[in-house]
Amino acid sequence: MSGVRSAREVRTARPVTVRGAAALAAVLALVAGCSAGGNAGEDPRTPRMTIGMVSHSGEGDTFWDIVQNGAERAAANDRVKFLYANDKEGSKQAELVQSYIDQKVDGLIVTLAKPEALKAVVHKAVAHGIPVITINSGGQFSKAYGALTHIGQDESVAGRAVGEALTERGKKKVLCVIHEQGNVSLEDRCAGVRKGFDGAVENLNVDGTNAPASQSSIEAKLQSDKSLDAIVTLGAPMAAISVKAKEEAGSKADIATFDLNVAVVKLLKAKDVVFAVDQQPYLQGYEAVDLLALHKTNANVLGGGKPVLTGPELVTGKDVPKLEEYTGRGTR
Repeated sequence: MSGVRSAREVRTARPVTVRGAAALAAVLALVAGCSAGGNAGEDPRTPRMTIGMVSHSGEGDTFWDIVQNGAERAAANDRVKFLYANDKEGSKQAELVQSYIDQKVDGLIVTLAKPEALKAVVHKAVAHGIPVITINSGGQFSKAYGALTHIGQDESVAGRAVGEALTERGKKKVLCVIHEQGNVSLEDRCAGVRKGFDGAVENLNVDGTNAPASQSSIEAKLQSDKSLDAIVTLGAPMAAISVKAKEEAGSKADIATFDLNVAVVKLLKAKDVVFAVDQQPYLQGYEAVDLLALHKTNANVLGGGKPVLTGPELVTGKDVPKLEEYTGRGTR
C-alpha cells in the first residue's frame, strides 16, 4: 500500500471535499482492517481466539514471569485471549491442561518437564482438534505427542557449552544443582555439562521452592568437599542462593547459571556469577502464541519437524550494559 498517502499528506496537499473525506475515511478503514489482521468493521479489541498455557513452574520462579510477558505481548498484538496456569507436579499440570480442553480453547502451549504425566492429555488435546505447541522442556517428546513444534533450547547442547566454558576456565570439579527433582530438562542440562567438561561433575538435588533449605544444602556440600571449584545452577533464582551459600561456606568456587533475571544481571556485574546461559524465555512465550495465532488464521507451521531454537547464548559481565535495560522491563 505504498501508493496511498497518509491522512496528513492528503490534508496538506489540498482541501478535503465531502467526497474526498468519504474516500479518505474508506481508505483509512481499509488500512486499519489490514493492520489488525481482521475484517473491515471488526472491533480490533475483540479477541479472535483463546490460547491457554500450562507450565511446570513452581512458586517464585521469575523465569516464567518473562515467558508470560512475551506471551501477553503476542496476545495483545494478535488479538488473542491468553490464559495461564502452572503447577510443578506433573499430575496437577495434566489436570490444568484438561481444564483448558474442557473450555475448548483454540490452542494450547504446554511444557514437558515431566513428559509421562502429560503424554495422554496432550494426545487428547490433539485428538480434539486443539493444536499444541510445546515450549521450554521435553522437546524430544514433542513430535511424538502430536505437537506442531517445540520452542526452546536444546538442553544437552546448552549443558555441553557450559561444561566447555568451565574447562576453559581451568575448573576441575563441578557441582550441578538441580532445583526440581524429576525434571527431564534439568537432568539433561547436567548431563550436557558432564559431556562438555573435562573434570568431574556431581549432581545435587534441592527443593527450589525452599530457598533457606536449598542454601543450607549447597553450603553443606561446599564445606564437605573443598575440591569443588565450580557451581552450576539451572535457574536464575538459584544463582543468588548459591552466591550466599558460597560466602557462608568460605568457598572460592566459580558460579555459572542458566537463565537471566534482574538479580543475575547484578551478579554478573559484580562478578559473583561468571556467566549465564540465556535461552530467551520472552521469545518462547511470544513465538508460541504468535505461531498458534498464525496457524489458526493462516495455517502456518514453523520448524519443519525440528525444534525452533531460542538458545543457548552465554552472556558475561561485558554484556551487562545492554541487558540491564531489557531485564528491567521484563523481556530478558
